[in-house]
Amino acid sequence: MEKRKFLIMTASIGAGHTQAAMAVRDALAEKFPDAEIHMLDFMDRRISVFNSMLKWLYLHMLDFVPNLYDVFYRISGGASGGTAARQLTAAGMYPVMARLLEKYRPDVLVCTHPFPEAAASLWKRMGSRELRLIAVLTDYSLHQIWVYPRVDAYFTATEEMRQGLISMGFAEEAVHACGIPVSSRIRQVPERRVIREALGVGAESRVVLLMGGGLGLGGIENTLDELESMSLPLTLFVIAGRNQELERRVAERAERSRQIIRVWGYTREVQSLMQASDILITKPGALTMSEAFALGLPMLLHEPIPGPETENAIYAEAHGAAVWIHAGASLAAVLEDILQQPARLQAMSDAARACGKPDAASKIAAWI
Repeated sequence: MEKRKFLIMTASIGAGHTQAAMAVRDALAEKFPDAEIHMLDFMDRRISVFNSMLKWLYLHMLDFVPNLYDVFYRISGGASGGTAARQLTAAGMYPVMARLLEKYRPDVLVCTHPFPEAAASLWKRMGSRELRLIAVLTDYSLHQIWVYPRVDAYFTATEEMRQGLISMGFAEEAVHACGIPVSSRIRQVPERRVIREALGVGAESRVVLLMGGGLGLGGIENTLDELESMSLPLTLFVIAGRNQELERRVAERAERSRQIIRVWGYTREVQSLMQASDILITKPGALTMSEAFALGLPMLLHEPIPGPETENAIYAEAHGAAVWIHAGASLAAVLEDILQQPARLQAMSDAARACGKPDAASKIAAWI
């Protein structure tokens, strides 16, 4: 019997899309041990110089004119402007997709970002060979940028998103509300007590985790400035991601801080650090939120990237799992208030766990 062939395409615009792709890849490998599985970054320069230039433009747009991204996000979700933007995206990336599909010839293509999904949809529309196209949505709101014809199955974060796709004309049996896929390792994370003992952190310590996604965004240093003035003694875990300069500066700050600060760069221990923490301060990236949900970790959300992360923050706050710190509000005051109310912290933890979908990746693999 010929081996099944799976191709998983992500986009390294933030770490979340890639983490979701890795979770699906691992679940497929467990379900189909003899399958041929490849995972590619559609924005990698080795795959496409054009795509990597778009990634560079996106990241610089976030740095210098984030409101411009918000405008693009809203226009691309509109009827006329959205259709034109999606068609241009598909056409611009079609040649790269055609080359990759010819090289790997998969039976199933799984996309965790709308860019490769757009190009693959056009490839199918052009009458090429048979291919099962699957889109795994990695946000907590439905946006037109994910909506393309000839997608065989959609996997959404929420039932509301599923109903939204059905209302657009997609068949009920083709849309599944499984949650955003997270690594299966999250089910094997040790108890908080065990992790704290290994880290040398006391059981009664108030542990606050600070994250800014894989790129170390989210104003971590400004947050540390605020927390420095708090009267409550804190143990601060900081994950700087791939931002080596941020990691260096936080390490220097730790030497003179009145709070206990420990810093990590890119690490595979994120879930363990989450489990050891009382609360998470982060920008509302969907994968970070999904892992926090699965572990029952309350959140303070701030500095969302305009567009999808704003919608993510709205979702988490509406479900009681997080507090969104808006511009001008005192993050330190909100944090101190929550930490001094154990019942409130526990309620937020319970609400987060109710939102969690730790089995999403395995459910996607099972459907495939």
